[in-house]
Amino acid sequence: MNKNKALDYIKTNNLIGIKAGSERPDFLEIWMVVVQNRIFARSWGLAERSWYNTFLKSSVGQIKCDDEIYTIKAIVSEDIEQLTDKINRAYLTKYNFGRNRKYAMGIIEEKHIERTMEFIIDDVK
Repeated sequence: MNKNKALDYIKTNNLIGIKAGSERPDFLEIWMVVVQNRIFARSWGLAERSWYNTFLKSSVGQIKCDDEIYTIKAIVSEDIEQLTDKINRAYLTKYNFGRNRKYAMGIIEEKHIERTMEFIIDDVK
């Protein structure tokens, strides 16, 4: 598994599959961005049973980039405050067009910024 391949896929595709925890049977498609060669996503839904809240309970999961599946660890980064402006810009650069425009503007609001996670690809095969 090649982390750079995953980063390239995330940079060039709008919807990336994610499984939070080990109990979810299917991948959910969400927005992800790459900042400083690190993968970030924000939860749009604020529900208790969201992928974000599942990761808070158990950090293990997977992302799907085309046909490749990567095991990940989800964390709330210690340096997230320093990266917030860059993550905001990444979301606006990647998603601020057409029907996505209102959601791109929404995802940079505080209630979504507070639900930012970083996904670290497990390099072990």
